[in-house]
Amino acid sequence: MRQASKRQRAEKGPADEKRHQRIWTGTERRCANGDTGGPDRFPNAVERRLRSDVETVNCPRLEPTVSETVAEVGEFRLIERFTRHFVTTDAVVLGPGDDAAVITAPDGRVVACTDMLVDGRHFRRDWCSAADVGHKAAAANLADIASMGARPTALLVAVSAPQDLPAEWLEGLASGLATESAGCGAAVIGGDTTRGEQLTVTVTALGDLEGRAPVTRGGAKPGDVLALAGKIGWSAAGLNVLSRGFRSPGALVGAYRRPQPPYAAGRDAALMGVRAMIDISDGLLADVGHLAKASGVAIDVDSGTLDIPEPMANAAEALGVEARKWLLTGGEDHALAAAFPSDVLLPEGWRRVGTIAAGAGVTVDGNRWTGPTGWDHFGGAE
Repeated sequence: MRQASKRQRAEKGPADEKRHQRIWTGTERRCANGDTGGPDRFPNAVERRLRSDVETVNCPRLEPTVSETVAEVGEFRLIERFTRHFVTTDAVVLGPGDDAAVITAPDGRVVACTDMLVDGRHFRRDWCSAADVGHKAAAANLADIASMGARPTALLVAVSAPQDLPAEWLEGLASGLATESAGCGAAVIGGDTTRGEQLTVTVTALGDLEGRAPVTRGGAKPGDVLALAGKIGWSAAGLNVLSRGFRSPGALVGAYRRPQPPYAAGRDAALMGVRAMIDISDGLLADVGHLAKASGVAIDVDSGTLDIPEPMANAAEALGVEARKWLLTGGEDHALAAAFPSDVLLPEGWRRVGTIAAGAGVTVDGNRWTGPTGWDHFGGAE
């Protein structure tokens, strides 16, 4: 995205000039690797700043250049440095350090899920710190546990890293994993490290149903209401901002780097008789579509219930995109969408965003949505 020339701005008039000055300021600099856009999409992009976000922009994102590499540290000392960041919980009988960990399973059942983050595909190290990646990897899995109505208890982490990766990057990753896990009462209990050409972080999360039935995608019924807990669109907006070579607004970029899933909302929903639930990882319409298909129902999303926050509205205006698309199709905020009986008082943090009826598929305001509904990992946007 280039700034308009003086002649172009003069032709737009004083009002447009004022708007231009309000949205973008003049300093430009290239990122350390010379590429601030997505893969091959914005090769000439430059980094710019919003005047209101100077502190956020100035936060360093690149890892230190002077460091022992993982090859220099060696496997076993690396494991020691990695695992020292992890604390235990009451659910952990035996943590990292042995051939396997041991955790309690009072319910007799264990909820389990796994997710993989690949450098260059799910994150970029010039956009995210190691701790950011740790938060992101943990959140993606812990939100899936919450969407089943369970309480997260533990994480297992496997990392494949190139030999020249700074060892302190892995320590930052461990710090992020530990902090995000602790925020919902879970602990990192073990995992694996290996050498690989591409940096990959794989996380497996475990959870406790506490005596309740698991909440699946398949329980919604005609007459139910569609409800949402958590933010949507923020991470997608942040990714769009970063892909265009910008580092602000900080609220959007921060949401991309460290999503904030409403972990407690999943358990609260289960206690209040929720019928079906899903984690919004690929986009509201895409994931609600999975819920509709599994339940054999039709879902209509009321877009009027989805307010566009000011930072998102400002960024959409500046980038020339439609903010509503971020809300409806943007993923990786890990909000929760659920079907509740119409006579249920929604738990705190949940809000009604649509209706469920007999039929099939997903509509928006009664109309079929045209265009991508979310992200497909093999085909791009769905």
